[in-house]
Amino acid sequence: MLLHIAEKFLKVNYPRYVIMAFPAMRIFPVILAVIITAAFFWMRDLAKTSGAPPYGMAEEEVPKAEPFSWLSDWKRPDGPARVALQAGHWKAQEAPDELERLRTNTGSSGGGKSEWEVNLEISRLVSEILQKRGVTTEILPATVPPEYLADVFVAVHADGSTDISVSGFKIASPWRDWTGKAPDLADKIEAAYQLATGMKIDPNISRNMRGYYAFAFWRYNHAVHPMTTSVILETGFLTNAADRKTIVQNPQKSAQGLAEGILNYLEAQRLL
Repeated sequence: MLLHIAEKFLKVNYPRYVIMAFPAMRIFPVILAVIITAAFFWMRDLAKTSGAPPYGMAEEEVPKAEPFSWLSDWKRPDGPARVALQAGHWKAQEAPDELERLRTNTGSSGGGKSEWEVNLEISRLVSEILQKRGVTTEILPATVPPEYLADVFVAVHADGSTDISVSGFKIASPWRDWTGKAPDLADKIEAAYQLATGMKIDPNISRNMRGYYAFAFWRYNHAVHPMTTSVILETGFLTNAADRKTIVQNPQKSAQGLAEGILNYLEAQRLL
């Protein structure tokens, strides 16, 4: 099909006598078809390896705060600090119909690991650290329970790129933060994570991060409660060998940094 299109392009744009005069031009359709095919597979692989989760909405798609003014009278329930760690892509195949696109999004991979495995291990280690400090923790799969309420929600992911030289971690808060505390949580995690891992910060925050589906309580039933302070963390690039030395081979560093950032936030909120 591609070869046929390329041949048609050649005939339309170059007279027959030109093609006959330059025999090398006869292989042009083949070259063009190869280039188009390579571009197609490159774009497909880019989408496949990217750790960015689907359902990323633009800022203009997010409602303003006014319709939810009732949240100004909301009060936190009594009880110990509660933290949710979502292991990105874990059990994605079990997503409900409203999030059906999650079922086939397996995230990135590298070093013999699928992204969900890395996310789950880091989440598990963070949970152990927090529990020792008296924090109630829960590790969530890709599907978030309806109107999920916690003091902190962190979606743990690992990034991917077709360019194996790309590295670094990044963290983002939602387009709209009804708690007013997500930027502070993000700042504290970013500082602690960088200190613990020594990794550089990747400044390329995507729309899929700021518009993460689990933040969108107004659109999806399976999303966090609007008063759950939430962020999404891309712990590093699974496609980069240097990043894998931390997030795959030494996930304790990632876990320590994330846990310290969360604890610093909880202490600042006087929840510890």
